[in-house]
Amino acid sequence: MSNDNPGQRVRKSVAAAALFAGLALTLPAHAETAAPACDAPLDLIRLANPLPHIAKKLTLGEPITIVAIGSSSTAGAGASSAAATYPSRLQVELHQHFPKLSINVINRGVGGEEVPDMLARFDSAVVAAKPDLVLWQLGTNSVLRGHKLTDHGALIRTGLAKIRAADADVVLIDPQFAPKVIAKPEAESMVALISTTAKREDVDLFRRFDVMRHWRDVAHLEFETFVSPDGLHMNDWSYACMAKGLGSAIAEAAQRPVMSATAASHLVP
Repeated sequence: MSNDNPGQRVRKSVAAAALFAGLALTLPAHAETAAPACDAPLDLIRLANPLPHIAKKLTLGEPITIVAIGSSSTAGAGASSAAATYPSRLQVELHQHFPKLSINVINRGVGGEEVPDMLARFDSAVVAAKPDLVLWQLGTNSVLRGHKLTDHGALIRTGLAKIRAADADVVLIDPQFAPKVIAKPEAESMVALISTTAKREDVDLFRRFDVMRHWRDVAHLEFETFVSPDGLHMNDWSYACMAKGLGSAIAEAAQRPVMSATAASHLVP
């Protein structure tokens, strides 16, 4: 149950709505074809927890470093150029939210990797960059290869421990909703495992799978609109739309009011 009183909930809702309003804007079209609107319900976009390390940098006006680690959909397979990958687009989006700040989003995606592969390079690829925020995209390749999920929760927790030791915020990013992913019987189980682990570890999760499913099932977009011809990877439009949603989510979470324990103790449960 929320600890906010009605007035606080209204103020937060208004603030969140203002930050997320840009999601309904149409992204630039390629050539002469009009691009579909980029939107998703706020409950799919909003991060569950504040981002205290980013918030501190915002308050101090200091440079912000974000590391995006993952597999091919972080590296940018399906994008027309490095500038069209989600980390590159995210940097653009965050500069629009915070134009006076220096924000650097470092792309550490490597195609084909699974969680153990990423963990093996966490120290050099993530910790060495001294990030304020780590975006960890995971799960897709294990699903595609039919690898068992038994140990994945423990491996994810190992990675989260490394990120916490680096004194950084973290947002997990689950698999993409694409034909080759959803055809696998373990796809939904992987999404559920990542969600459960995020809740147990009290870290944020960007629900990419559900956002992309919304595009298909609710917005009625064809897969060809947001998935590359390979039936697996995202394309320029979906990477840009993902970055727009994630950028708004990060901006809202980093500026979210955090109630003190004293104030919270005066509220009726």
